[in-house]
Amino acid sequence: MKEKIIEFLKNENGKKYSIHELHKALDAKSSEEFKEVAKAVNALEHDGYLIANAKNKYTLIEFTNFVKGILDVKDKGFAFLTIDDSDEEDIYLPPRNLKDAMDGDHVLAKVDKSPKGFKKEGKVVRILERHTTHLIGTVLKRGNKHYLISDKKSVKADILITKNGLNGAKPHDKVQAKITSYAEKNRMLCKVTRVIGNMNDAGVDIESKVMKHGVPVEFSEEALNQAKEYKTIDKSSYEGRRDYRERPIVTIDGADAKDFDDAIEVSKTHNGNYYIGVHIADVSHYVTKDSPLDKDAYERGTSVYLVDRVIPMLPENLSNNLCSLMPDVDRLAMSCEMVVDSKGKVLNYEVFPSVIRSHGRFTYDEVNTILSGDKEARDKRGELTPMLDVAGEFAKKLYKSRTKKGSINFETDEPIITLDENKKAVDVTTKERGEAEKMIEEFMLLANRVVAKHIYDKKLPFLYRVHDTPDEEKVQKLLTMANALGFQVKAEKKITHEALQKLLQKVEDTASEKGINMMMLRTMQKAVYSEDSIGHFGLAFDHYTHFTSPIRRYPDLMVHRLLRTYLFENDKTSDTVRHYENILDDVATHTSHTEKTAVQLERDVLDMKKAEYMTNKVGETFEGHIAGVTSFGLYVGLGNTIEGLLHISNLDDDYYVFDENLLTMIGRHKNKVYRMGDAIKIEVAGVNVFDGEIDFKLAKGD
Repeated sequence: MKEKIIEFLKNENGKKYSIHELHKALDAKSSEEFKEVAKAVNALEHDGYLIANAKNKYTLIEFTNFVKGILDVKDKGFAFLTIDDSDEEDIYLPPRNLKDAMDGDHVLAKVDKSPKGFKKEGKVVRILERHTTHLIGTVLKRGNKHYLISDKKSVKADILITKNGLNGAKPHDKVQAKITSYAEKNRMLCKVTRVIGNMNDAGVDIESKVMKHGVPVEFSEEALNQAKEYKTIDKSSYEGRRDYRERPIVTIDGADAKDFDDAIEVSKTHNGNYYIGVHIADVSHYVTKDSPLDKDAYERGTSVYLVDRVIPMLPENLSNNLCSLMPDVDRLAMSCEMVVDSKGKVLNYEVFPSVIRSHGRFTYDEVNTILSGDKEARDKRGELTPMLDVAGEFAKKLYKSRTKKGSINFETDEPIITLDENKKAVDVTTKERGEAEKMIEEFMLLANRVVAKHIYDKKLPFLYRVHDTPDEEKVQKLLTMANALGFQVKAEKKITHEALQKLLQKVEDTASEKGINMMMLRTMQKAVYSEDSIGHFGLAFDHYTHFTSPIRRYPDLMVHRLLRTYLFENDKTSDTVRHYENILDDVATHTSHTEKTAVQLERDVLDMKKAEYMTNKVGETFEGHIAGVTSFGLYVGLGNTIEGLLHISNLDDDYYVFDENLLTMIGRHKNKVYRMGDAIKIEVAGVNVFDGEIDFKLAKGD
């Protein structure tokens, strides 16, 4: 009946019908059929498919100014609504229009023209589905009542812990609490479901961040039991695989890495071309479709790397053992062999299952030392050293070829946080990115591109990594700001990879480099997963996927499963193709979301630990550079990835006006100008550790 009503109203193009009129129009005659129509209409209205006017006449919401979508509530209280199944621009909702809806809720909203500069403004009419059922926060006592101070700053209501709802929690404990009553007259009720620990205990701050973002930590019992079944590699699984155990294959990773996804073999051919074998752990052999391990891995979507721990996508028995390409042991792999000319053109390739045995585990630091010519390091590795020389030479050619085609290379600093025995931050430095890191990156980019093109040409359902073209308005702001800084870039109506690459080259090693890099990153769209190969703008690749990290990323595991199905099992039946056509869009959406959650969690923890490090620096003076200019102040970077806000109220030597087009702050009386990249001397004014916020003020005499 629901389908009949929807189909009928679609054909009526917005005409409104009462329940009686629908009953008649659908040629339903009996009283039982009338009840069925009424029941279906009520259900469709409840789920946000139909909307009624003042006369209780119904139409589909697609013919009205009502929309359904997911709320993204910001810390300051306002929100944006992403409309379901639509590419339309997000709708702005001011705090007064949120009703009692919370971040992530699925809502029905009414949309009108905005009086405040936004194209449209929304108002929540009904909450269709709650997203937030639990909150993470700190217990405080006021008088004889206990309250929860939510870690989510977007929650503005008072949260009262119900009588007998403390569950052993004490004031200043970090807890997880279940919402028992949502906001009414700016008050919510909750009860504690888990005590994480006192807010000052070692590790509690990070654990509470993990719980705040809802990242799963414990594996299901079924998944753990399945993982335990894999004790050794069954020799029967070698059947149908190429035996590459005698090949000089090696792994190159960070010194603290435990899960080795990828291994390489490189050589130069007799005619001056290069052979490169990229061998990736065959996780899909163990994590089979719809198994308990697969369900847990899908839920997580990715491993999460925090300063004091890793939250793995797979149990340790697989991630750090049977799937990890450790030296001197047999391992199952998916291999991509390529022959590439000196200009980076792939001449031929093959993708196949293999069994390999790594002949050496190298760290990035060791390879960088070898490539620098250190005799002791070179002699230590003996016959493997010449292969690394060829690999370094080949990677430089790949980089040159990729850059020439417009691939954009952002140079961003990665922080290293040093913790003491109490897990307190005692130092913040930046990770050096040497030739070895860049070399492995080039080889992985190449393999990812080749695999994506291979399946795309076969016109089979697949999972791609895509990066859409940047927003034209944002690009124009970037170019206007760059021009004001003295870096002119010629760009046609539509920005090209080459134009942006030239801009990065022009600002390299200048005071504006970090600012322009940051601005360009903000200009770019976010890379996501998709079943449609629309290309990767940033890398300037027509087709791209994630093939090289199946231990820690579910999309890579799915790519391996598809390769196994199509290529190795030769299963391209209509049922198989239809199955993947039906599920890949959901897989892409879900894994893009889990990736976003992981990135936000990692960033929150880093910001918190950077702020913690700065707590004993209050009152000290530092040299920095302006990394961002906003209407409310300047973001200042200190060079070791620490960044803080110099609020406009602390620019007290003049009255400053924000120029939105040039992204500058200009003093009205003294004409002093602050712009991206400018050197500036600041004093640390204050720190909010848990929220990762650092406040600066102008240093005396600056």
